[in-house]
Amino acid sequence: MSGCHASTATGERDPVCGMAVDPARTPYHAEHAQRTYHFCGARCRERFLASPRDYLEAPSAPGPSSCCHGHAAPLASVGAHTARDPVCGMDVDPHAARHRAEHAGRTWYFCSARCRERFVVAPEDFLGERDAPAASPEAIYTCPMHPEVRQVGPGDCPKCGMALEPLAPSAAADGDAEVRALARRFGWLVALTLPILVLAMGPHLTGRPWPMRWAGALGWIEALLASVVVLWGGAPFFRRGWRSLAPWSPNMYTLIALGTGVALLYSVVALLAPGLFPASLRSHGRVGVYFESAAVIVTLVTLGDWLELRARRRTGEALKALLGLAPKTAHRIEHGQEHEVPLAAVRMGDLLRVRPGEKVPVDGVATDGQSHVDEAMLTGEPMPVAKTVGDRLTAGTVNQDGTLVLRAEKVGGETLLAQIVALVAQAQRSRAPLQRLADRVAAWFVPAVVAVAVLAFAAWAMLGPQPRLAHALIAAVSVLIIACPCALGLATPISIMVASGRGAQAGVLFRDAAAIEALHRVDTLVLDKTGTLTEGRPALREVVALGDLPRERLLALAAALEQASEHPLARAIVSGASDEGVAVLPATGFRSYAGRGVRGQVDGSEAALGNARLLEELGMPLGDTAAQQAERLRGDGATVMFVAVDGTLAGLIAVADRIKPGTPAALDTLRREGLRIVMLTGDNATTAQAVARQLRIEEVHADVSPADKAAVVERLKREGRRVAMAGDGINDAPALAAADVGIAMGSGTDVAMESAQVTLVKGELSAIARARGLSQATVRNIRQNLFFAFLYNAVGVPLAAGVLYPLLGVVLSPMVAALAMSLSSVSVVSNALRLRRMPLGHPSAPGKRLG
Repeated sequence: MSGCHASTATGERDPVCGMAVDPARTPYHAEHAQRTYHFCGARCRERFLASPRDYLEAPSAPGPSSCCHGHAAPLASVGAHTARDPVCGMDVDPHAARHRAEHAGRTWYFCSARCRERFVVAPEDFLGERDAPAASPEAIYTCPMHPEVRQVGPGDCPKCGMALEPLAPSAAADGDAEVRALARRFGWLVALTLPILVLAMGPHLTGRPWPMRWAGALGWIEALLASVVVLWGGAPFFRRGWRSLAPWSPNMYTLIALGTGVALLYSVVALLAPGLFPASLRSHGRVGVYFESAAVIVTLVTLGDWLELRARRRTGEALKALLGLAPKTAHRIEHGQEHEVPLAAVRMGDLLRVRPGEKVPVDGVATDGQSHVDEAMLTGEPMPVAKTVGDRLTAGTVNQDGTLVLRAEKVGGETLLAQIVALVAQAQRSRAPLQRLADRVAAWFVPAVVAVAVLAFAAWAMLGPQPRLAHALIAAVSVLIIACPCALGLATPISIMVASGRGAQAGVLFRDAAAIEALHRVDTLVLDKTGTLTEGRPALREVVALGDLPRERLLALAAALEQASEHPLARAIVSGASDEGVAVLPATGFRSYAGRGVRGQVDGSEAALGNARLLEELGMPLGDTAAQQAERLRGDGATVMFVAVDGTLAGLIAVADRIKPGTPAALDTLRREGLRIVMLTGDNATTAQAVARQLRIEEVHADVSPADKAAVVERLKREGRRVAMAGDGINDAPALAAADVGIAMGSGTDVAMESAQVTLVKGELSAIARARGLSQATVRNIRQNLFFAFLYNAVGVPLAAGVLYPLLGVVLSPMVAALAMSLSSVSVVSNALRLRRMPLGHPSAPGKRLG
């Protein structure tokens, strides 16, 4: 034997994990290609049988690894003395390593404290398929109504009783499993409750009572079925109601448990000991029972829970769609060979190949190839973007027609896609200021409902018609059942969850619920110039010929002189020539004049490019025509350079920071919505006023420092304005933090995005109008939900207590109360889901108003 299957001093080596195995002792073995292979455990054997070629093609033994149980393989047994740092890949002596950490039942060794810190923060980012533990159900779960509630694994909230949601969203999680389980439970409850209804309501529907000789047996059958429905089907309600008492946070399930428990207990006592009740309640020696009411209540509440849970799961579809954008594997290039590896195994610096039709696996820079990439998931634009060497690529975007090789720069949780998902999840779990009203009401709501139920019982028992005790019980149970604090608590968070996901689909990321609520009140928008209103980089504006030399010849000469320079103005001229298809010629005899310009020989001509000072030094007068043209261009915010050819001034070239496409239309939309537009910039006043004139911005503050920008925002706030500030640079961070709502352009710096409450992924100003429209629709939706929840309880509780009986003789059945209670929560969730259909297209396009 040789290679990875060679015998060692202690026996053979497991072909999967490389661990030494004694063939005489291990019970795990398999036959393949007329040979017996031995394994350290069942998991390694299963992986081998599933794909033996994966473990038999390696020409040499694998390095130190772990056995199928996650324990480090004995290094001596495999003839190795090092372990591999999972972060940087460096070989580490485990006996001398000072930095180590425990994870998934295994000890990991590191070359430095920095590697250990990165691993401890996010170990899953550095574990490949063979190292990473299987996804565990022991994830952190939280409550959508009470984000402070967190626990390991799924369960119910101790405060409100709602099913907990996973804290970290996962594309692999089966969010429908719980919905299906609840649907099955509801099906069983329907099957058990229907016979109870037939037995209890049959005589009323047919007008013919059951024979007296059957009464005893039918009563016991009804009691048995109802007990199963209430005690088994209603067990989650009793459990949630009991748990709510420990933190003293009574909720909907507290009321349901009280109502169904009282109805069942009363009916059981009435069946077993009818003599305990007054004669007025007995008929033919029997007391009326309410088994059917208790059973139907449990069944209907389960139906409501199922409908609500199914609707709530739909609120996470936007997040799951985002998570699904990332591919599961990547094609890594190592030593000239290409291997498919799990996405979790990709490290910074890895070279990855992206074939046509594949998704870009991580954020990085193209190092080879050219193609077009569909970036619609970031920008919403359907037109693919041309990519070549040096261009940036983003995880989740789709390669179109060519093959690209990229160098990974951001992996795991550092990619833009992962940050978007994390930001949306954080926003969905946050609490809006509007929620405070619901919280204050919910704090005393349940005790108040119990008090109303007690008063209703007492009033019916003393003043109601015969049988008074029966009517009193029905009224009390109906009050307990119909009251629904769940609808009140869901009103705000469910709308926030849907709006956060809808915003992410449109390239608008809200940091928290407060930002969604605050944005709708904004009446003043403060804008940075560079990178927000303009593209943030110089571009060729205009080429003016002053003599007989053609415009294209002027541009070719200027580009030839500037092609070796890295100055932004030089790059703008060279890029402009390339965009216009002008060939860039070689230059010789190149000379640079610091702060003035350059000169050299190009295609047989002596050419110079620079400012007026360079022309003076070369003995060339500027002339009135050239001076007037230069002044015109400077008035438009451009930087002007003069081109001289063979000792004569031949023309001018203007370079300027171009206004972003769509900015004028976006500003017009914002003005129509009543926003006051203010521009802040550190640029000089001439350039700032030129840009302001083009965009019709009347209020401009130029030559301002970062501190001055923040001071302007504070002054506007003192004037009573609700201020939103949009910017993209480090110098904008103080003003973004000072504003009521800070808006960061996604193309800007990380510092700006850290300081802002809203991030526009593409960095287009038109997205502000979309974000504000979504904010306004969300706040309307929340108010509708709160109004409905308050109105429902304000009407429902008095009706259940019997307020209409003296006037109309109407008494609300507990079964009707249970149905109304369930539908109230479902209606709130359904109203919030309307936000998913809100159009967030171009701001100038007419959109459908929600609400």
